[in-house]
Amino acid sequence: MSKSMKRVEDALRAAGLTVEIKALGEARTAQMAADVAGCHLDQIAKSIIFLGETSGRALLFLTAGGNRVDGQKASAVAGEPLGKADAALIRAQTGFAIGGVAPIGHLSPIRAFLDPRLLEFSTIWTAAGTPHHIFEMPSAELPRITGAETADFTG
Repeated sequence: MSKSMKRVEDALRAAGLTVEIKALGEARTAQMAADVAGCHLDQIAKSIIFLGETSGRALLFLTAGGNRVDGQKASAVAGEPLGKADAALIRAQTGFAIGGVAPIGHLSPIRAFLDPRLLEFSTIWTAAGTPHHIFEMPSAELPRITGAETADFTG
């Protein structure tokens, strides 16, 4: 098990959640992940990282698989201009590779925002710390374990 996946597993356990981590294989899109999981596309929680241009920090936007983050809305929600986060920033501040950013288990605390569409499902699937692994969890637990603010940032 990778160090990244172990951090996610440890964070889940610390939050009182027991989940099964599932291998994705070569799923490269949210739709492919949904097909592997056997769920609706919007039950896939995508972790989108932006650079807060004022704070210099990574910001996490957890969005439903079929939704896209609207840059202007996201910037308004974050209270600062947002820019593209490169792979080095993402790895340094979260400890995860692009495509495998989990909602929890980050190396540093991260400010997070949650797409309310994810809360419309009883369970959601999200990255487990690698681009090739996911886990299912109760959607209602996502705000609690991430500290994410529910906000309208999709378009």
